[in-house]
Amino acid sequence: QVQLVESGGGLVQAGGSLRLSCTASGRSFSSYSMGWFRQAPEKEREFVAHISWSASMTRYADSVKGRFSISRDNAKNMVYLQMNSLKPEDTAVYYCAADRKFVPSAWDYWGQGTQVTVSS
Repeated sequence: QVQLVESGGGLVQAGGSLRLSCTASGRSFSSYSMGWFRQAPEKEREFVAHISWSASMTRYADSVKGRFSISRDNAKNMVYLQMNSLKPEDTAVYYCAADRKFVPSAWDYWGQGTQVTVSS
């Protein structure tokens, strides 16, 4: 089992940057795919980015390609989301997720989320 805790959210102006972190507890972190999702008010949760076990593969939503970057440090049980050129439409609660599948279609473990607000 994996417990996930996100941090790094906050208020930033459009065009600015934030780096989200997700700390995972539990064994075998390096055997989990990790992902970031977000949910804006009155909208469904949506996929943002995914990184495979050894970081050999990354995937991004079209809306964040070229602006966001996902990375992981298996020695520290951490996954990161570097967000650049932020836009007001990036405002959402961001969630970290974990799953044992290489390319998960559903994710087993979720964090509580961290709020990101981008002002115009």
